Amino acid sequence: MKNLVIVESPSKSKTIAKYLGEGYTVVSSKGHIRDLAIKGKDGLGVDIENDFEPTYVVSKDKTDTVKELRAEAAKAEKVFLATDPDREGEAISWHLAQELGLDENANDRVTFHEITKNAVKEAFANPRAIDMDLVHSQETRRILDRMIGFKLSKLLNSKIRSKSAGRVQSVALKLIVEREKEIRAFVPEEYWSVEAEFTKDRKKFTASLSKINGAKAELHNGEEAQKVIDACQDLFTVSEIKSSQRRREARPPFITSTLQQEASTKLSFAAKRTMSIAQRLYEGIDIGSGQEGLITYMRTDSTRLSDVFVNQARDLISNDFGKQYLGRYTVRNDASSQDAHEAIRPTSLANTPEKIKPYLTNEQYRLYKMIYARALASLMAAAKYDSISVTLSQSGYDFSAQGSTLAFDGYLKVYGDYESGKDVILPALEENEQLKADEVKGTQHFTEPPARYTEARLIKALEEDGIGRPSTYAMIIDTIQARGYVSLEKTSEKSRTKVFVPSAQGELTVEKLDQFFSSIINVRYTAEMENKLDSIAEGDADEIEILRNFWERFTPLVDKAYADMEKLAPEKVGETCPECGNELVYRNGRFGRFISCSNFPSCRYTRKIEVKEKEKPEPTGKMCPDCGHELLKRKSRFGTYFLGCSNFPSCHYMENLNGERIVSKKDRAKAEKTSEKTTAAKKTAAKKTTSKKTATKKTATKKTAAKRTVKKKAAEDEA
Repeated sequence: MKNLVIVESPSKSKTIAKYLGEGYTVVSSKGHIRDLAIKGKDGLGVDIENDFEPTYVVSKDKTDTVKELRAEAAKAEKVFLATDPDREGEAISWHLAQELGLDENANDRVTFHEITKNAVKEAFANPRAIDMDLVHSQETRRILDRMIGFKLSKLLNSKIRSKSAGRVQSVALKLIVEREKEIRAFVPEEYWSVEAEFTKDRKKFTASLSKINGAKAELHNGEEAQKVIDACQDLFTVSEIKSSQRRREARPPFITSTLQQEASTKLSFAAKRTMSIAQRLYEGIDIGSGQEGLITYMRTDSTRLSDVFVNQARDLISNDFGKQYLGRYTVRNDASSQDAHEAIRPTSLANTPEKIKPYLTNEQYRLYKMIYARALASLMAAAKYDSISVTLSQSGYDFSAQGSTLAFDGYLKVYGDYESGKDVILPALEENEQLKADEVKGTQHFTEPPARYTEARLIKALEEDGIGRPSTYAMIIDTIQARGYVSLEKTSEKSRTKVFVPSAQGELTVEKLDQFFSSIINVRYTAEMENKLDSIAEGDADEIEILRNFWERFTPLVDKAYADMEKLAPEKVGETCPECGNELVYRNGRFGRFISCSNFPSCRYTRKIEVKEKEKPEPTGKMCPDCGHELLKRKSRFGTYFLGCSNFPSCHYMENLNGERIVSKKDRAKAEKTSEKTTAAKKTAAKKTTSKKTATKKTATKKTAAKRTVKKKAAEDEA
């Protein structure tokens, strides 16, 4: 073997192998191969007294993988490390180099931000050494998370039975809990609006009260609203008409956070699901001509696009839509943006969503289509609206009506499916014209409390506050749900919008962290630490100094919390112990929750918790659209209800209570595998057809040659 290439993912290895060809063997590490040990003082795997020296061990599930990689590396003349182009990927390459005995200073590290033939070839033509600044930054993050996570989790578990705490997850939880407190403390205030309805040329339109004697209209009760209604029974005069043109600029291409937000609001994808689908699109999918990476790297905070893509996109826009649709290309990055690589975009504009749809799952197609449209739209002209504002006045009361029509669709030509907006057309009106209102009516309102966080709103808040990094948001959201600190609940039965609601345990966790760790578990400190990690990555800060400063600040807080935090009494069962008569309580053990005597260890009485009888499925009278059997109302393990086919497991059909189809993770994975197998079968069939045609052609050629030989011989004999 000449060259060995190591990547993280098996599907990524297939795509790269296709581009490199012979002379290269591409294998996968299947993600991280090792992590901090859980030995030493407090099980941190970090020697605090020896400049925070970490101890790493190969993960149990990666022992065989590492053995295989060592064997492959021993046979190779050259080993290339081609893990993802970010800090985590750099750290994985370093861990591989350490375990495989490779020189970390050798030029064997290759990075590419899109898995296309040109990008891969160029990367392998320009290998570099492992960037140790990036490694140290990632290593410092991991050590910080281990120290905070282990110390706080152990403390909170012993004191208040919380499962875990973390440097970033606890701040995200704090945002949700503080919002809930704001909602509870909110006192609604009454206010009223007044509207006048008019008809002209058979067109109805509505005008709203905007000013009273030139000042902004503010009505606090029904009496004030009625006063306006009584005064506005005569003719209204059109006192002012203003016409203008409004522009709606295209938004920049996706970065990690905006992709997660838009996929949440427009596609109803959870952040974790979005990143999983995007990862697959990045690593490569067989689109009939072999594995091909369809989008650029999906962990980025830069809106920059490559010059090649910009030029190709401008040509496509100009040719397909016209030069009037061309917009100006500008990079709009936040001050904290690392700009390590460009925005999320399609790797090739030739791979239109409709063209490659047959090779994608429904979810892959929907996400790819949105990424494709957003990247193209970002380079297009603004949409333009003709707006008209009309003021109708009477007795010192001004009512306003707005109309708006789309004059030029601009970027909405390709991104219109993801933007809301309707034309509002007013009838032709002239200044000083007088109109009689069909009706003047008042409506009571109450001020609304601040909205709870949806996934999209929480991600936006984390990004704006500089908490964590976009690539970690999905994991943060997943963790606080898995720990039982928050739940995602619908805002109403009919609504599809889900918001985060903290549990009692989540609120208690934040309360205790605020009481003892408010100086480090807060938005400002967490954002400052992210900046310090960035400085390490840029080679401008010493990681040991940062760790030491943190530890010296953190340790006294932990000691004080152990001494002063009140221990939560075990939850009472409401029964007395049959052996000693003391209260029975719930406790947590190695094998889950159980009932024990409060007089432990003097009394060692225990028993298992009786499992409640599973709720029986209810008949619905509704038939399964797939097989015709009846659908039953069932309760999921999450406590929610759904309709499932009574013919399960023969039929896997499910739907929610709103009638929307649900596809399980297993069925999604099965569909993806089936799709891959179908594509592979098509390719095999195509190859067989080609081989058959070639064989037939060869046979025909041989027959023709034989006939010619016979004719030639006959001619010679005749001569």
